[in-house]
Amino acid sequence: MTFDPGAQLDPGQVRDVRGSRLGGGRGLAVGGGGIGLVITLVYLLLGGNPGDLAAIDPGTGTQPESTALAQECRSGADANQREDCRIVGYVNSIQAFWSSEFRSVGERYTKAQTTLYTDQVSTGCGGASSAVGPFYCPVDQSIYIDLGFFQELESRFGARGGPFAEAYVVAHEYGHHVQNLTGNLSPGPGQEGAEGRSVRTELQADCLAGVWANHAAQTGYLQPLTDDQIAQALDAAAAVGDDRIQEKAQGQVDPESWTHGSAEQRQHWFRQGYEEGTTAGCDTFSGDI
Repeated sequence: MTFDPGAQLDPGQVRDVRGSRLGGGRGLAVGGGGIGLVITLVYLLLGGNPGDLAAIDPGTGTQPESTALAQECRSGADANQREDCRIVGYVNSIQAFWSSEFRSVGERYTKAQTTLYTDQVSTGCGGASSAVGPFYCPVDQSIYIDLGFFQELESRFGARGGPFAEAYVVAHEYGHHVQNLTGNLSPGPGQEGAEGRSVRTELQADCLAGVWANHAAQTGYLQPLTDDQIAQALDAAAAVGDDRIQEKAQGQVDPESWTHGSAEQRQHWFRQGYEEGTTAGCDTFSGDI
């Protein structure tokens, strides 16, 4: 089991619009620059730069919310049985940790909502296709996830999967929310490339995910993490490294076009956050990465 069966979940932190349709939207406008579809998607996977979503048609239509999460995701026992409830549990734990962390330094943490959707979704950053993968929109301070991505993570990107691979993805997106609240999400000079701002931003989000993992059991939602669970997260981080994606997609690696970092870098910074357990250890914006 991952969650304390007796933990009380707060499903109000997660919106569920799965099954609704986004009328009039074109979905993701991918391609260009000779990069290719998979590499373009990876630029957005696990929290790519939100400005890229401006190329997506905002769409029209309504998205009725389901009340299933409120009715069926009430405890840690539910989270141990259902994937959508598991996401609720991770969101609750992550936000409990960051609320406490901000409070400890005299700051206020603003909660971000997670939206579960299928196919397409309307966001403050525009309309998005599920092909984008999980992402954070700073305009509405929300995370968007199509749960089908977790199957893609295994089938397309070769990750071993597992519940804590999902936790890593969710925690990474909340890392971007923390960056937004602290002013570290803003674009800067030299966006692309192995030493660029984009890579440094993504690696810091990986590190912040690791910081949460270090304290996850202390939030009261999760049981103490096992070595295998951490291995699931590290494996997922490596699977979406720029070098691995490029090698699979085009048979060669081009560090000058990296936006998220190599498999080794992503693992290193998640492990750094997990082992140190402090945000002070997550300075990816100075020095070597």
